[in-house]
Amino acid sequence: MMRGLSVEYARHGIRAHSVLPGWIKTEMTSKAQANATFQEMVGKRVPMRRWGEGSDFAGIAVYLMSSASGYHTGDTFVIDGGYTLF
Repeated sequence: MMRGLSVEYARHGIRAHSVLPGWIKTEMTSKAQANATFQEMVGKRVPMRRWGEGSDFAGIAVYLMSSASGYHTGDTFVIDGGYTLF
């Protein structure tokens, strides 16, 4: 979808990207974080061996909103500590 959007809107100076989060510490995931069995199952599959935090998205957000990414469009950024690679 992002590639299609980026092609359609690039001529108008609009860039399109998606950011896909992995297991992130939030209020919504607090029950899963508190479950020892779940923690063990997920923890083994995350190469970085930790849950993500909101601050883990700061760098990509700054990049995407800055002129440094002015010629970059149609990409998907997976921020999951390596979970989908395993």
